[in-house]
Amino acid sequence: MALADDLRAAVRDHLAGRPGASWQGCARELGLAGLMIPERHGGAGCGPLEMAAVAEELGRVLSPHPFLQSAVMAVAALRACEAGDELAALAGGGTSATVVLPGDGDLRLDGDLLTGEVPYAPAGDLVLAYVNGLLVTAEPAERETYVTMDESRPLQRLRFDAAPARLLGDGGSWARVRDLGITALAAEQVGGAARCLEMAVEHAGRRHQFGRPIGSFQAIKHKLADVLLLVESARSAALGAAADVGEVSAAIAGSYCTEAYLTAAGENIQVHGGIGITWEHPAHRYFKRATSDAQLFGPPQAHRARLGAHVFGD
Repeated sequence: MALADDLRAAVRDHLAGRPGASWQGCARELGLAGLMIPERHGGAGCGPLEMAAVAEELGRVLSPHPFLQSAVMAVAALRACEAGDELAALAGGGTSATVVLPGDGDLRLDGDLLTGEVPYAPAGDLVLAYVNGLLVTAEPAERETYVTMDESRPLQRLRFDAAPARLLGDGGSWARVRDLGITALAAEQVGGAARCLEMAVEHAGRRHQFGRPIGSFQAIKHKLADVLLLVESARSAALGAAADVGEVSAAIAGSYCTEAYLTAAGENIQVHGGIGITWEHPAHRYFKRATSDAQLFGPPQAHRARLGAHVFGD
């Protein structure tokens, strides 16, 4: 955990001092792009605990960087098939990647030609797709970037029209890649929820009504105490998933952290009152990120259904 704590502090200091830092700059100065890439391919060789620490800090600031899809999911997919050249390319941050999981789109592989459409995919230069039990990479014929409610998480529509596909390996790693993605997202959600709580507490101490800080009123105290409990419980769930990545731990973290973030973001707006929904205040941006995150790997109900199927069987 010592390395994870050091990484957390370094990322926080870097992002605070350079709010507009590029992904390549973060890769060069902090090694974020190659965090989970083995050292022999130019990375740092870190594991899920360090990944979760970094993801939490990125979530605190609503970072638009492709850490989730590129440094976590794509790296995990490429490591599973020992794709050294692609890993080395990602390590420097000059290239990013995104992963299409089974069911994310309507894709078919005819020989070595990929056809179909992925309606929503996090943005990335290199597209890795799990299709027909294989992991392939292909260049889309069309990329359409959406104007989304949550502008901090760029999404694209990808269309493939008999695109030449290069085989990287078998597709048996997709469940592990999905669970790592859910785990990283849960850590991001904890960071965002924690920042919402901090903003709410700060405002409750500054804003006066009837000659007293609104934080001194019992209703606000109880509201903030409930959010604190949610945030700390979500952090435990996210760290538990990072310590032992698997379907069960990921489903627990995905369900709990999603709902905790939605609640924290909503309560932050309530504590701020009218200014919480203005463009000039960031509270609405956290609510939008929480809402979009709740659909990225499926809503909380989907995580609980998968957990139930694992525990009780189909």
